[in-house]
Amino acid sequence: MATFIRKVRVGICSLALATTMFAGVGAAVEPDEILKDPALETRARELSLKLRCLVCQNQSIDDSNAPLARDLRLLVRDRLKAGDTNREVLDFVVARYGQFVLLKPPFNTHTLLLWLAPALALISGIWLAYRVFLSSRGRDAAAQTISAAQSLTPDEEAELRKILDEK
Repeated sequence: MATFIRKVRVGICSLALATTMFAGVGAAVEPDEILKDPALETRARELSLKLRCLVCQNQSIDDSNAPLARDLRLLVRDRLKAGDTNREVLDFVVARYGQFVLLKPPFNTHTLLLWLAPALALISGIWLAYRVFLSSRGRDAAAQTISAAQSLTPDEEAELRKILDEK
């Protein structure tokens, strides 16, 4: 009976966790934004997933509920209805808002630091850890040398024992 209750508790906790995890997942596209042409709507969704919400900054405009994201979704759909290709729509949005609006910016001279920063941080961290390791080894060796050189004479040891015995 106890194992049954435990299994039920685990199941309820798992269900609650899954519900919480996926509560915010889903597109923020409102029904009045959806295009009647399924092919154009598919293209609009693909483009929306490539564009960053300028308010949320870590979400695509397809996932964001911010008013600016809605405006960008409508802009993308208007450009597609006007006959623009996917590349033309992206170029238009980038020309208007800059490369920051792209969730995956292209690798070029302007974004070189952005792409190389993780590797530079990793290399710097490894180098720093190595330097700290070498420094601590050097301090340990120096401390051992100093303690060996500064060992107590027999007279000093006797005086130390006398002081410690008094307390």
